[in-house]
Amino acid sequence: MNHSTGSFLLSDYASEIADTDVLDPSEISPILQGLYGEVGGIMSTAKKHIREKSAYPGFKRAAEEEFGDTLWYLAALCRRLSIPLDELFAEAASGERFRTIGAASDMVEGAFAHVAMPTSTDSVDMTLFRLGRSAAGLLGTTPDRAKIVAFASDYLDALHAAKLAFAEVARSNLRKARGAFIVPRPEDLIDFDAKFGVEEQLPRTFKIRVNQRGSGRSYLQWNGVFVGDPLTDNIADPDGYRFHDVFHFAYSAILHWSPVMRALIKHKRKSKPDYDEAQDSGRAIVVEEGLTAWIFTRAKELNFFEGQDRVSLGMLKTIGEFVTGYEVSQCPLKLWERAILEGYGVFRQIRAAEGGWVIGDRALRTIRYAPLESIE
Repeated sequence: MNHSTGSFLLSDYASEIADTDVLDPSEISPILQGLYGEVGGIMSTAKKHIREKSAYPGFKRAAEEEFGDTLWYLAALCRRLSIPLDELFAEAASGERFRTIGAASDMVEGAFAHVAMPTSTDSVDMTLFRLGRSAAGLLGTTPDRAKIVAFASDYLDALHAAKLAFAEVARSNLRKARGAFIVPRPEDLIDFDAKFGVEEQLPRTFKIRVNQRGSGRSYLQWNGVFVGDPLTDNIADPDGYRFHDVFHFAYSAILHWSPVMRALIKHKRKSKPDYDEAQDSGRAIVVEEGLTAWIFTRAKELNFFEGQDRVSLGMLKTIGEFVTGYEVSQCPLKLWERAILEGYGVFRQIRAAEGGWVIGDRALRTIRYAPLESIE
């Protein structure tokens, strides 16, 4: 199946999305609650659009995401009840509220092969009211098939009223879910430096010395040369942010991306001026620094991820939005999770020791800590 274009069937979606279901396969209640919550997200998003109109330019993307997450829970419910998802929607679209629009598996209007176009001309408000009522009707005991079919019918109506394409909603959700929950294969990951000379690449391996002096400032050395400016925490309550360059090094090693590190070591890709301007210069650097500061604020609330092996999906989704338009947006969210957890693992050690070596390996996509005295 092509996730971007071409043939796309509900049976394909149901099969490939199954790997992202990490919830207890014997539990239905969390699935129903999640589905109900996502329908609430759809209604909240639509309310903003109706109220703010053109002042809410992100409506389409936000609505696609909420409808996609709802589809994820519906697929999870069907999986637990042994109801084929394609059969469910075929049944849902077989009533008088729908008309057949063709046999192609991917219709621009938003239907799959067996999913007809809703004939309803009701307002978005009315279709969402019905969708919310159907979702509420699923709560409690295990819902029967008729109730699930009714919900699927109302889902299609609401999707149509919101002027969204079913196929695009499903594709987007599949990309997001697999990117967030499936460990990527190394061969599927992109090396953003592959077409550039070594002098413009992020180093394949690196050892960077981080040392705090009596002034309380943090200093960086790469190949024996000081790089960057000495840093303090720049906050009344010291929290170790003076060592935050560790995170840029983690991005470099694991994501193969860091405009900040490129600037520090002067390895910007200037041989392609347009590329340098769009990916390596001022705005990209600001995005990376801003994102790093935002993650740090969240990390402080979580004891800098100590003892954790997951980053919340909400945080990962925000990161994805942060880097939209930059090459790193092609990295799956699962890889971002790895970069954050490994980066903070090294940060905690550097902070405790007030210095150390940061050792990165881009081929292995790893970063690790070593005490200062172990190398010097």
